[in-house]
Formats: sequence, C-alpha cells, structure tokens
Amino acid sequence: MKIINVFANDTVLSRETKKLLRRKLEKSDFVVPREFDPNAELIICIGGDGSFLETLHRHDFPDIPFIGINTGHLGFFQELHPDGLDEFIFRYKQGKYEIQHLKTVKAKVTVGNQSFVYKGLNEILIKGERSRAIHLNISIGDSFIERFSGDGILVSTPAGSTAYNYSLGGSIVDPRLTLLQLTPLAPMNTTAYRSFTSSIILPPDLSIRINPEYNGERGLLIVPDGMEYLHVGSDEIVLEFSESIVKLLRFEHYDFWNKVKSKFL
Repeated sequence: MKIINVFANDTVLSRETKKLLRRKLEKSDFVVPREFDPNAELIICIGGDGSFLETLHRHDFPDIPFIGINTGHLGFFQELHPDGLDEFIFRYKQGKYEIQHLKTVKAKVTVGNQSFVYKGLNEILIKGERSRAIHLNISIGDSFIERFSGDGILVSTPAGSTAYNYSLGGSIVDPRLTLLQLTPLAPMNTTAYRSFTSSIILPPDLSIRINPEYNGERGLLIVPDGMEYLHVGSDEIVLEFSESIVKLLRFEHYDFWNKVKSKFL
C-alpha cells in the first residue's frame, strides 16, 4: 500500500487543488489518509511557504520527503503548480526526481533548571517581548564576541538565507553549503555596546552562545520559522545545527540559482 499525506491551507484554490489531487492519486493506486500517517512515503503541502513550514513543525520534522504545490505568493520551497498535477504523478511514479537534503537549526533555551529545544528550517529569531530593545552577550565557540544591543538577532540556515535573513540584508547562501549565518536586527553602537552591523558566516562545528542581560523587562521571544515562544528570565541560549534533516523532492529541472533569479529579479 502506497500512502501519500496531503495537506492544504484554507484558501479556496488550495482546497480545490487538494480535492482534485486526491482523486488523481487514488486513481493511480495511492492511498490518501484523512489524518497524518507516519508510514507515508511522501507528504504534499498545498499552499505557500508558510503552509509548508507549519506542516513541517506540526508533525515534528518527520523523516518523510516533502513536495509543495504553490497556491500562495513566493513559494520558494514549492516545486509544483496546480496545473501540473498529472505530470507530477507520472514523473513521481517513474522515479524521475531527486531528494534535496536541507539542514535545520536548533536553539536550546535554559531557564533555571529547565531547558527547552526549538528547531527551524529557515531560521531562529531572538527578540524582545513587546518589541523592546534587548541586550545580549554573544559568544561563538569558546570566544566572547560582543555585547549586542538592538532589536534582536537572526540565525539562519542556507535554506533560510533567502527568507527573513535576506530582508535584513544578510547574504543569499547556496543550500549545498553547510554553514550558519548570524544577522543582527537594528544593531546599536554605543560606548556600552559594540555590535556587528553585518551578518556573520559560521562553519558547522561552531555554536553560538547567548547570555541575555536584563533591565526591567525580562521576556525574550524565541521564534523558529515565525512561531513565537516567550521565555522569561532565560539564562542561556545555544544555537547550532540540529540533527533533523528535511527532505525535499525535486525534479530534474530544479536549479537553486534559477529559482533565486525567478523569485527575486
């Protein structure tokens, strides 16, 4: 039994595409369950990049290949369009595809004797509660780097370099590279705080350690892929590559730099 999970957001086009895709898959001898099935061989996400990331987080980064059908706006992760369903099914059954492996980033947040772990495919953002400026002591590996003051910092993967990181002025990174990028949000340079004003590129074996300084407001928001989690009085945050790998199904014509050109230029 060949099982394919299909998920869609709530737009009219996405719902109609899901119904049509379900009928076509079932005619091709696939089973499309009503709920998430961990035994599925593929997950299809219908919507935009936000829907794709939401599905990924909701099911805790499953070890199942994904493919997206774009009914949203940018659709950077999405490989297909609603008018290409028949061609997709034919090529999938013929095995004419490759699997792109994308690394993820994680943040371990320590609050007293408790710890919390968050993962992101694109990025993890750290910012102040109620959009207040925050003060962070930042170390890379065993070396103290800076006393940061500003709106926050963003740690992105190569896959996420074209997302929020790019909007902040960070570099676009080819996803075949293995590195993390630390990009500041509105950094301040004063006599008390000296902050880098550009992004920092780090190799995969170095972690980023953050020890917050608090003055009155003690809340920090940890935001993996746009999903906010508030922590009050966190002592330390360590960011590094996660062991989770996201598998994206790509067809033969896929090229990262052609996608960048088509989406941004």
